[in-house]
Amino acid sequence: MPAALFALALGGFGIGLTEFVIMGLLPDVAADFGVSETVAGYLISGYALSVAIGGILLTTLLGKVDRKKALLSLLVLFIAGNMLSALAGTYSLMMLGRIVAALCHGAFFGIGAVVAADLVDPGRRGQAISIMFAGLTIANVAGVPLGTFLGQAAGWRSTFWAITVIGVIAFAGIAALVPSTPAPERSGSVLAEFRIFRSKQVWLSILVTILGYGGMFGAFTYIAFTLTGVSGFSAGAVPWLLVLFGVGLFGGNLLGGRFADRHLFATLTVILSVLTVVLAVFALTAASQIATVIALVLMGGFGFATVPGLQMRIMNHATDGPSLASGANIAAFNLGNAFGAWIGGLALAAGLGFTSPLWAGSVITLVGLAVYLVAGRLRGGEIAARREETAGVGSEPESAGSESALAR
Repeated sequence: MPAALFALALGGFGIGLTEFVIMGLLPDVAADFGVSETVAGYLISGYALSVAIGGILLTTLLGKVDRKKALLSLLVLFIAGNMLSALAGTYSLMMLGRIVAALCHGAFFGIGAVVAADLVDPGRRGQAISIMFAGLTIANVAGVPLGTFLGQAAGWRSTFWAITVIGVIAFAGIAALVPSTPAPERSGSVLAEFRIFRSKQVWLSILVTILGYGGMFGAFTYIAFTLTGVSGFSAGAVPWLLVLFGVGLFGGNLLGGRFADRHLFATLTVILSVLTVVLAVFALTAASQIATVIALVLMGGFGFATVPGLQMRIMNHATDGPSLASGANIAAFNLGNAFGAWIGGLALAAGLGFTSPLWAGSVITLVGLAVYLVAGRLRGGEIAARREETAGVGSEPESAGSESALAR
Protein backbone atom coordinates (compact mmCIF):
# COMPACT_ATOMS: atom_id res chain seq x y z
CA MET A 1 0.00 0.00 0.00
CA PRO A 2 1.25 3.56 -0.77
CA ALA A 3 2.91 5.45 2.07
CA ALA A 4 0.42 8.25 1.52
CA LEU A 5 -2.29 6.04 3.01
CA PHE A 6 -0.42 5.92 6.30
CA ALA A 7 0.00 9.69 6.27
CA LEU A 8 -3.76 10.00 5.91
CA ALA A 9 -4.12 7.53 8.78
CA LEU A 10 -1.88 9.79 10.89
CA GLY A 11 -4.25 12.68 10.32
CA GLY A 12 -7.15 10.39 11.14
CA PHE A 13 -5.41 9.40 14.36
CA GLY A 14 -5.32 12.98 15.61
CA ILE A 15 -8.92 13.67 14.67
CA GLY A 16 -10.10 10.34 16.05
CA LEU A 17 -8.36 11.02 19.33
CA THR A 18 -10.15 14.31 19.91
CA GLU A 19 -13.48 12.69 19.08
CA PHE A 20 -13.19 9.67 21.34
CA VAL A 21 -10.89 10.61 24.24
CA ILE A 22 -13.68 12.61 25.87
CA MET A 23 -15.40 9.29 26.67
CA GLY A 24 -12.91 8.32 29.34
CA LEU A 25 -12.66 11.88 30.66
CA LEU A 26 -16.39 12.58 30.80
CA PRO A 27 -16.77 12.10 34.58
CA ASP A 28 -13.80 14.44 35.26
CA VAL A 29 -15.06 17.09 32.85
CA ALA A 30 -18.56 16.91 34.35
CA ALA A 31 -17.16 17.36 37.87
CA ASP A 32 -14.88 20.24 36.86
CA PHE A 33 -17.66 22.25 35.20
CA GLY A 34 -20.30 21.23 37.75
CA VAL A 35 -22.70 19.67 35.23
CA SER A 36 -24.58 16.37 35.17
CA GLU A 37 -23.48 13.27 33.25
CA THR A 38 -26.18 13.92 30.66
CA VAL A 39 -25.13 17.55 30.12
CA ALA A 40 -21.48 16.50 29.88
CA GLY A 41 -22.55 14.02 27.20
CA TYR A 42 -23.64 16.98 25.07
CA LEU A 43 -19.95 17.66 24.47
CA ILE A 44 -20.07 14.46 22.46
CA SER A 45 -23.32 15.09 20.65
CA GLY A 46 -22.35 18.73 20.02
CA TYR A 47 -19.13 17.54 18.40
CA ALA A 48 -21.07 15.08 16.27
CA LEU A 49 -23.54 17.68 15.05
CA SER A 50 -20.69 20.02 14.15
CA VAL A 51 -19.08 17.22 12.15
CA ALA A 52 -22.34 16.74 10.29
CA ILE A 53 -22.43 20.44 9.32
CA GLY A 54 -18.75 20.69 8.45
CA GLY A 55 -18.78 17.42 6.53
CA ILE A 56 -21.10 18.86 3.89
CA LEU A 57 -20.37 22.59 4.06
CA LEU A 58 -16.57 22.47 4.02
CA THR A 59 -16.41 19.57 1.54
CA THR A 60 -18.51 21.67 -0.84
CA LEU A 61 -16.48 24.85 -0.32
CA LEU A 62 -13.22 22.96 -0.84
CA GLY A 63 -14.52 21.08 -3.88
CA LYS A 64 -12.27 22.95 -6.35
CA VAL A 65 -9.22 23.15 -4.08
CA ASP A 66 -6.19 20.90 -4.46
CA ARG A 67 -7.05 18.01 -2.15
CA LYS A 68 -3.73 18.07 -0.32
CA LYS A 69 -4.11 21.80 0.43
CA ALA A 70 -7.69 21.15 1.53
CA LEU A 71 -6.56 18.49 4.01
CA LEU A 72 -3.86 20.78 5.45
CA SER A 73 -6.32 23.66 5.82
CA LEU A 74 -8.70 21.41 7.70
CA LEU A 75 -5.96 20.35 10.12
CA VAL A 76 -5.31 24.02 10.95
CA LEU A 77 -8.93 24.31 12.04
CA PHE A 78 -8.56 21.12 14.08
CA ILE A 79 -5.50 22.44 15.91
CA ALA A 80 -7.22 25.74 16.76
CA GLY A 81 -10.29 23.98 18.18
CA ASN A 82 -8.26 21.75 20.48
CA MET A 83 -6.25 24.69 21.78
CA LEU A 84 -9.53 26.38 22.69
CA SER A 85 -10.72 23.24 24.49
CA ALA A 86 -7.50 23.07 26.49
CA LEU A 87 -7.85 26.73 27.53
CA ALA A 88 -11.60 26.69 28.21
CA GLY A 89 -12.56 28.10 31.58
CA THR A 90 -16.28 27.42 31.23
CA TYR A 91 -18.50 24.69 29.86
CA SER A 92 -19.65 27.02 27.06
CA LEU A 93 -16.09 27.67 25.88
CA MET A 94 -15.34 23.96 26.06
CA MET A 95 -18.35 23.30 23.82
CA LEU A 96 -17.16 25.99 21.41
CA GLY A 97 -13.72 24.38 21.21
CA ARG A 98 -15.31 21.01 20.48
CA ILE A 99 -17.45 22.53 17.73
CA VAL A 100 -14.50 24.29 16.06
CA ALA A 101 -12.36 21.14 16.12
CA ALA A 102 -15.23 19.05 14.79
CA LEU A 103 -15.85 21.24 11.73
CA CYS A 104 -12.82 19.73 9.98
CA HIS A 105 -13.67 16.13 10.82
CA GLY A 106 -16.22 15.25 8.16
CA ALA A 107 -14.47 17.06 5.32
CA PHE A 108 -11.08 15.54 6.24
CA PHE A 109 -12.33 11.99 6.18
CA GLY A 110 -14.63 12.67 3.23
CA ILE A 111 -11.90 14.09 1.02
CA GLY A 112 -9.30 11.73 2.44
CA ALA A 113 -11.39 8.65 1.64
CA VAL A 114 -11.60 9.70 -2.01
CA VAL A 115 -7.84 10.30 -2.11
CA ALA A 116 -7.22 6.91 -0.50
CA ALA A 117 -9.51 5.09 -2.96
CA ASP A 118 -7.83 6.79 -5.92
CA LEU A 119 -4.38 5.65 -4.77
CA VAL A 120 -5.09 1.94 -5.35
CA ASP A 121 -6.67 -0.43 -7.86
CA PRO A 122 -10.52 -0.61 -7.82
CA GLY A 123 -10.46 -4.07 -6.22
CA ARG A 124 -8.61 -2.74 -3.17
CA ARG A 125 -10.64 0.37 -2.48
CA GLY A 126 -12.22 -1.05 0.68
CA GLN A 127 -8.83 -1.95 2.10
CA ALA A 128 -7.40 1.47 1.25
CA ILE A 129 -10.29 3.22 2.98
CA SER A 130 -9.91 0.93 6.00
CA ILE A 131 -6.21 1.83 6.28
CA MET A 132 -7.06 5.51 6.38
CA PHE A 133 -9.75 4.91 8.99
CA ALA A 134 -7.25 2.78 10.93
CA GLY A 135 -6.10 6.08 12.39
CA LEU A 136 -9.42 6.24 14.23
CA THR A 137 -9.02 2.72 15.55
CA ILE A 138 -5.41 3.19 16.61
CA ALA A 139 -6.55 6.31 18.43
CA ASN A 140 -8.89 4.08 20.40
CA VAL A 141 -6.39 1.27 20.99
CA ALA A 142 -3.52 3.48 22.13
CA GLY A 143 -4.47 7.15 22.10
CA VAL A 144 -7.69 7.13 24.11
CA PRO A 145 -6.38 5.00 26.99
CA LEU A 146 -3.15 7.01 27.15
CA GLY A 147 -5.12 10.23 26.91
CA THR A 148 -7.37 9.05 29.73
CA PHE A 149 -4.35 8.14 31.87
CA LEU A 150 -2.82 11.55 31.19
CA GLY A 151 -6.08 13.31 32.01
CA GLN A 152 -6.47 11.44 35.28
CA ALA A 153 -2.85 12.08 36.27
CA ALA A 154 -2.38 15.70 35.15
CA GLY A 155 -5.91 16.97 34.60
CA TRP A 156 -8.12 16.58 31.57
CA ARG A 157 -6.80 19.81 30.01
CA SER A 158 -3.37 18.21 29.57
CA THR A 159 -4.96 15.66 27.26
CA PHE A 160 -6.24 18.37 24.93
CA TRP A 161 -2.84 20.05 24.89
CA ALA A 162 -1.35 16.72 23.87
CA ILE A 163 -3.94 16.41 21.10
CA THR A 164 -2.97 19.87 19.86
CA VAL A 165 0.65 18.73 19.52
CA ILE A 166 -0.47 15.59 17.70
CA GLY A 167 -2.42 17.79 15.31
CA VAL A 168 0.77 19.68 14.46
CA ILE A 169 2.62 16.41 13.86
CA ALA A 170 -0.21 15.15 11.66
CA PHE A 171 -0.03 18.38 9.65
CA ALA A 172 3.67 17.80 9.03
CA GLY A 173 3.03 14.19 8.01
CA ILE A 174 0.37 15.14 5.46
CA ALA A 175 2.58 17.92 4.07
CA ALA A 176 5.55 15.58 3.65
CA LEU A 177 3.97 12.34 2.42
CA VAL A 178 0.65 12.93 0.70
CA PRO A 179 1.03 13.77 -2.99
CA SER A 180 -0.76 16.70 -4.57
CA THR A 181 -4.15 15.44 -5.78
CA PRO A 182 -6.05 18.20 -7.59
CA ALA A 183 -9.82 18.11 -7.44
CA PRO A 184 -11.46 17.14 -10.74
CA GLU A 185 -12.40 19.89 -13.15
CA ARG A 186 -16.10 20.82 -13.00
CA SER A 187 -17.95 22.74 -15.66
CA GLY A 188 -20.82 23.75 -13.39
CA SER A 189 -21.05 25.65 -10.14
CA VAL A 190 -19.75 24.49 -6.79
CA LEU A 191 -23.27 23.36 -5.94
CA ALA A 192 -23.59 21.18 -9.06
CA GLU A 193 -22.47 18.07 -7.18
CA PHE A 194 -25.60 18.27 -5.03
CA ARG A 195 -27.44 16.43 -7.80
CA ILE A 196 -26.19 13.22 -6.22
CA PHE A 197 -28.92 13.72 -3.62
CA ARG A 198 -31.52 13.00 -6.27
CA SER A 199 -30.64 9.32 -5.82
CA LYS A 200 -32.77 7.48 -3.27
CA GLN A 201 -29.92 5.00 -2.81
CA VAL A 202 -27.69 7.85 -1.58
CA TRP A 203 -30.33 8.83 0.98
CA LEU A 204 -30.84 5.21 2.03
CA SER A 205 -27.08 4.83 2.46
CA ILE A 206 -27.05 7.89 4.72
CA LEU A 207 -29.95 6.55 6.78
CA VAL A 208 -28.31 3.13 7.20
CA THR A 209 -25.11 4.86 8.35
CA ILE A 210 -26.97 6.99 10.92
CA LEU A 211 -28.78 3.98 12.37
CA GLY A 212 -26.18 1.24 11.92
CA TYR A 213 -23.32 3.21 13.45
CA GLY A 214 -25.44 5.29 15.79
CA GLY A 215 -26.63 2.23 17.69
CA MET A 216 -23.10 1.23 18.64
CA PHE A 217 -21.95 4.77 19.41
CA GLY A 218 -24.97 5.54 21.54
CA ALA A 219 -24.11 2.56 23.72
CA PHE A 220 -20.43 3.54 23.82
CA THR A 221 -21.08 7.16 24.83
CA TYR A 222 -22.04 6.17 28.38
CA ILE A 223 -19.89 3.05 28.59
CA ALA A 224 -17.76 4.42 31.47
CA PHE A 225 -20.88 4.61 33.64
CA THR A 226 -21.94 1.09 32.61
CA LEU A 227 -18.51 -0.32 33.43
CA THR A 228 -18.31 1.28 36.87
CA GLY A 229 -22.00 1.32 37.84
CA VAL A 230 -23.10 -2.12 36.58
CA SER A 231 -20.06 -4.28 35.89
CA GLY A 232 -18.31 -3.19 39.09
CA PHE A 233 -15.01 -2.09 37.58
CA SER A 234 -13.04 0.70 39.24
CA ALA A 235 -12.53 4.03 37.51
CA GLY A 236 -8.86 3.15 37.13
CA ALA A 237 -9.75 0.05 35.11
CA VAL A 238 -11.73 2.02 32.51
CA PRO A 239 -8.69 3.00 30.38
CA TRP A 240 -7.58 -0.63 30.14
CA LEU A 241 -11.07 -1.68 29.15
CA LEU A 242 -11.09 1.00 26.46
CA VAL A 243 -7.93 -0.61 25.09
CA LEU A 244 -9.87 -3.83 24.57
CA PHE A 245 -12.65 -1.92 22.87
CA GLY A 246 -10.04 -0.28 20.64
CA VAL A 247 -8.54 -3.64 19.72
CA GLY A 248 -11.97 -4.66 18.52
CA LEU A 249 -12.28 -1.45 16.49
CA PHE A 250 -8.90 -1.99 14.83
CA GLY A 251 -9.54 -5.59 13.86
CA GLY A 252 -13.11 -4.97 12.77
CA ASN A 253 -12.10 -2.04 10.56
CA LEU A 254 -9.45 -4.01 8.65
CA LEU A 255 -11.56 -7.15 8.26
CA GLY A 256 -14.63 -5.14 7.33
CA GLY A 257 -12.72 -3.46 4.50
CA ARG A 258 -11.29 -6.75 3.23
CA PHE A 259 -14.66 -8.52 3.14
CA ALA A 260 -16.43 -5.47 1.71
CA ASP A 261 -14.14 -5.70 -1.33
CA ARG A 262 -15.35 -9.27 -1.87
CA HIS A 263 -19.10 -8.94 -1.32
CA LEU A 264 -20.41 -5.67 0.05
CA PHE A 265 -24.08 -6.54 0.50
CA ALA A 266 -23.52 -9.80 2.38
CA THR A 267 -20.77 -8.27 4.52
CA LEU A 268 -22.89 -5.40 5.80
CA THR A 269 -25.93 -7.64 6.30
CA VAL A 270 -23.97 -10.03 8.52
CA ILE A 271 -22.19 -7.26 10.45
CA LEU A 272 -25.36 -5.33 11.27
CA SER A 273 -27.17 -8.54 12.28
CA VAL A 274 -24.42 -9.67 14.65
CA LEU A 275 -23.98 -6.17 16.11
CA THR A 276 -27.69 -6.07 17.02
CA VAL A 277 -27.31 -9.32 18.94
CA VAL A 278 -24.03 -8.32 20.61
CA LEU A 279 -25.53 -5.12 22.06
CA ALA A 280 -28.55 -6.97 23.43
CA VAL A 281 -26.43 -9.72 24.99
CA PHE A 282 -24.09 -7.11 26.47
CA ALA A 283 -27.07 -5.46 28.19
CA LEU A 284 -28.18 -8.82 29.61
CA THR A 285 -24.73 -9.83 30.89
CA ALA A 286 -23.22 -6.46 31.92
CA ALA A 287 -23.15 -7.51 35.57
CA SER A 288 -20.56 -10.16 34.66
CA GLN A 289 -17.07 -8.76 34.28
CA ILE A 290 -15.90 -11.60 32.05
CA ALA A 291 -18.90 -11.26 29.76
CA THR A 292 -18.40 -7.49 29.70
CA VAL A 293 -14.81 -7.83 28.52
CA ILE A 294 -15.85 -10.14 25.68
CA ALA A 295 -18.79 -7.94 24.74
CA LEU A 296 -16.61 -4.81 24.63
CA VAL A 297 -14.28 -6.38 22.08
CA LEU A 298 -17.15 -7.67 19.95
CA MET A 299 -19.05 -4.37 20.14
CA GLY A 300 -16.00 -2.49 18.92
CA GLY A 301 -15.21 -5.05 16.24
CA PHE A 302 -18.63 -5.35 14.65
CA GLY A 303 -19.44 -1.68 15.26
CA PHE A 304 -16.48 -0.36 13.29
CA ALA A 305 -16.47 -3.16 10.71
CA THR A 306 -19.40 -1.32 9.13
CA VAL A 307 -17.35 1.79 8.33
CA PRO A 308 -15.42 0.81 5.14
CA GLY A 309 -18.46 -0.88 3.63
CA LEU A 310 -20.84 1.98 4.40
CA GLN A 311 -18.35 4.46 2.98
CA MET A 312 -17.91 2.36 -0.17
CA ARG A 313 -21.66 2.01 -0.65
CA ILE A 314 -22.42 5.70 -0.85
CA MET A 315 -19.40 6.38 -3.07
CA ASN A 316 -20.57 3.59 -5.41
CA HIS A 317 -23.95 5.28 -5.75
CA ALA A 318 -22.59 8.82 -6.20
CA THR A 319 -19.98 8.63 -8.96
CA ASP A 320 -20.83 12.20 -10.09
CA GLY A 321 -19.82 13.63 -6.72
CA PRO A 322 -17.76 11.15 -4.67
CA SER A 323 -16.13 13.76 -2.41
CA LEU A 324 -19.44 15.32 -1.44
CA ALA A 325 -21.04 11.89 -0.97
CA SER A 326 -18.11 10.75 1.13
CA GLY A 327 -18.27 13.89 3.26
CA ALA A 328 -22.04 13.55 3.60
CA ASN A 329 -21.62 10.00 4.85
CA ILE A 330 -19.03 11.11 7.41
CA ALA A 331 -21.65 13.62 8.50
CA ALA A 332 -24.12 10.74 8.70
CA PHE A 333 -21.77 8.78 10.96
CA ASN A 334 -21.71 11.71 13.33
CA LEU A 335 -25.42 12.36 13.10
CA GLY A 336 -25.67 8.75 14.19
CA ASN A 337 -23.31 9.54 17.06
CA ALA A 338 -25.47 12.44 18.15
CA PHE A 339 -28.70 10.50 17.70
CA GLY A 340 -27.42 7.47 19.58
CA ALA A 341 -26.01 9.62 22.41
CA TRP A 342 -29.30 11.53 22.62
CA ILE A 343 -31.39 8.36 22.82
CA GLY A 344 -29.01 6.85 25.37
CA GLY A 345 -29.20 10.05 27.43
CA LEU A 346 -32.99 9.98 27.33
CA ALA A 347 -32.94 6.40 28.59
CA LEU A 348 -30.64 7.35 31.45
CA ALA A 349 -32.66 10.43 32.32
CA ALA A 350 -35.78 8.26 32.44
CA GLY A 351 -34.15 6.19 35.19
CA LEU A 352 -33.82 3.01 33.13
CA GLY A 353 -30.32 2.30 34.39
CA PHE A 354 -26.83 2.21 32.92
CA THR A 355 -27.61 -0.75 30.64
CA SER A 356 -30.40 1.15 28.91
CA PRO A 357 -28.07 2.74 26.30
CA LEU A 358 -27.10 -0.80 25.24
CA TRP A 359 -30.72 -1.80 24.77
CA ALA A 360 -31.41 1.41 22.87
CA GLY A 361 -28.37 0.77 20.67
CA SER A 362 -29.54 -2.73 19.82
CA VAL A 363 -32.95 -1.46 18.73
CA ILE A 364 -31.44 1.36 16.66
CA THR A 365 -29.09 -1.07 14.90
CA LEU A 366 -31.94 -3.46 14.17
CA VAL A 367 -33.85 -0.66 12.46
CA GLY A 368 -30.71 0.15 10.46
CA LEU A 369 -30.49 -3.47 9.32
CA ALA A 370 -34.10 -3.37 8.19
CA VAL A 371 -33.50 -0.20 6.17
CA TYR A 372 -30.40 -1.76 4.58
CA LEU A 373 -32.29 -4.85 3.49
CA VAL A 374 -35.00 -2.67 1.96
CA ALA A 375 -32.33 -0.64 0.14
CA GLY A 376 -30.77 -3.82 -1.22
CA ARG A 377 -34.14 -5.07 -2.42
CA LEU A 378 -34.84 -1.76 -4.18
CA ARG A 379 -31.38 -1.85 -5.73
CA GLY A 380 -32.07 -5.33 -7.05
CA GLY A 381 -35.30 -4.10 -8.62
CA GLU A 382 -33.48 -1.19 -10.28
CA ILE A 383 -30.89 -3.52 -11.78
CA ALA A 384 -33.56 -5.91 -13.06
CA ALA A 385 -35.41 -3.03 -14.72
CA ARG A 386 -32.19 -1.80 -16.31
CA ARG A 387 -31.48 -5.25 -17.68
CA GLU A 388 -34.90 -5.34 -19.30
CA GLU A 389 -34.32 -1.91 -20.86
CA THR A 390 -30.89 -2.89 -22.22
CA ALA A 391 -31.81 -6.43 -23.31
CA GLY A 392 -29.99 -7.26 -26.52
CA VAL A 393 -27.63 -4.29 -26.14
CA GLY A 394 -25.28 -5.48 -23.44
CA SER A 395 -25.11 -7.21 -20.07
CA GLU A 396 -25.16 -5.64 -16.62
CA PRO A 397 -22.13 -6.76 -14.60
CA GLU A 398 -23.54 -5.92 -11.18
CA SER A 399 -25.65 -8.60 -9.49
CA ALA A 400 -28.77 -7.73 -7.54
CA GLY A 401 -27.27 -8.84 -4.25
CA SER A 402 -23.85 -7.30 -4.70
CA GLU A 403 -22.89 -3.66 -4.47
CA SER A 404 -19.21 -4.15 -5.08
CA ALA A 405 -19.26 -2.60 -8.54
CA LEU A 406 -19.69 1.10 -9.13
CA ALA A 407 -23.32 2.10 -9.49
CA ARG A 408 -24.09 3.79 -12.75
